[in-house]
Amino acid sequence: MIRRLFLLLAGLLLAEPVTAQSRPPVVLAAASLQESMNAAADAWAKRGHVRPTLSFAASSALARQIVAGAPADLFVSADVEWMDDLDKRGLLAKGSRVNLLGNRLVLVAPADSRVRVTLRPGVDLRPALNGGRLAMADPDAVPAGRYGKAALTRLRGWDAVAPSVVRAENVRAALALVERGAAPLGIVYATDAKASARVRIVGVFPAASHPPITYPIARIKASRSVEGERFRRFLISPAGRKIFITYGFSPR
Repeated sequence: MIRRLFLLLAGLLLAEPVTAQSRPPVVLAAASLQESMNAAADAWAKRGHVRPTLSFAASSALARQIVAGAPADLFVSADVEWMDDLDKRGLLAKGSRVNLLGNRLVLVAPADSRVRVTLRPGVDLRPALNGGRLAMADPDAVPAGRYGKAALTRLRGWDAVAPSVVRAENVRAALALVERGAAPLGIVYATDAKASARVRIVGVFPAASHPPITYPIARIKASRSVEGERFRRFLISPAGRKIFITYGFSPR
């Protein structure tokens, strides 16, 4: 997957002989930002700017792309850890990192499900799963999965349900499993649930059960795109943040 994303981005930048100053800025963004980031890019284009090229995937996959030298201008992660990793490697432009957004973690089921779950200490999801699988992003690498594992661990429910977990490559892939009925329950962000008419929220994880869900944004040190920096400033402006809030995110 990482190699495929790298080749896609490289192809986009080599498709026409434009300079770093004039080409569309390339934004690598967490999968959960698909609708909101597209809306922000549209709003930016309506202001007379070239529309950014957007690529969505798990934050872990995108961070590895950047480490591998993928041509990109901005990175928006769904947690601080992957941004920290790039920062420690010296791959971020100094002074460009800002905490942009927040989110909530929820448990979802297919829209026609009658399941109800109270997410409190001692929770056991196995009765609600009824022999099915719990869909979540990879809890060992992907932010949504790590938040989910942390929450269930804090609520003393992880060990019981861990054998039933199906690990998806990103949070939207986990959402899709629930939408299709392939999994009776899934752990996603509140904004993912809001974006789908095929699932419903059956439980909200207590904010104190997991690390704060924070989306940092930064410019990649190797970027020479003036438009990329301008777009970053737009995203962190009140006008930019307002777009994300419309999609259910909270400001940071």
